[in-house]
Amino acid sequence: MIRKLMQIAIMSLTLIPQLAYGDQRLDPQLQQYIDARCKEFSQISADRKALLEQLSHYISQELAEGHEVKLSFICTHNSRRSHLSHLWAHAAAANYGIPNVQTFSGGTDATAFNPRAVAALKRAGFLIEKNDDSDNPIYLVKISVDAEPQRCFSKRYDAPPNPTQDFGAVMVCSQADTSCPTVAGAKKRIALPFEDPKVSDGRDDETKVYDERCAQIARELLYVFSCVKK
Repeated sequence: MIRKLMQIAIMSLTLIPQLAYGDQRLDPQLQQYIDARCKEFSQISADRKALLEQLSHYISQELAEGHEVKLSFICTHNSRRSHLSHLWAHAAAANYGIPNVQTFSGGTDATAFNPRAVAALKRAGFLIEKNDDSDNPIYLVKISVDAEPQRCFSKRYDAPPNPTQDFGAVMVCSQADTSCPTVAGAKKRIALPFEDPKVSDGRDDETKVYDERCAQIARELLYVFSCVKK
């Protein structure tokens, strides 16, 4: 009888859907968006995959050595691409159930988290709340209702809460890549530039361009963590 009850319990566990990260599900809209991007890995060129795999190798190596992975995504103003990358890396780790990954963002200068980038993330399914109305407001960004929020605001790459030692520095714009040939305290520096959606600000295609850049960054960072999962 005891053996039979144990078999039933094991079967019941196998029927429970896999939880995304930290024993919580991703928001359904966000999960649907992620699933769609994961079907688009074939759109990533071989040259681009080679760059992305440098990052996945770094993450895998850090995890294999028992280290907590800290990734800091850096662009010029910590306004668009670095925030998009920080949040998509956070969501990608959650999607693939990869623990011990912390993600951050910063700039060579501080400005503000651009509301157009915020809007693109909302359309993708992130749950975002603006916390204040200052010139550089804090946004609380969640991947699910019960998740701990990511506190997002513009800051220099070496300002709190960003790590200053033993982290991977991912340069997501060519200008920051040139301005910071070395990043103090970084264990690894990887250049992974994305085109700036700022070029579309005020144009009729503004929303389209921001959505395309958001989708590209999501697709590529999901690919990175899919390689880590393998």
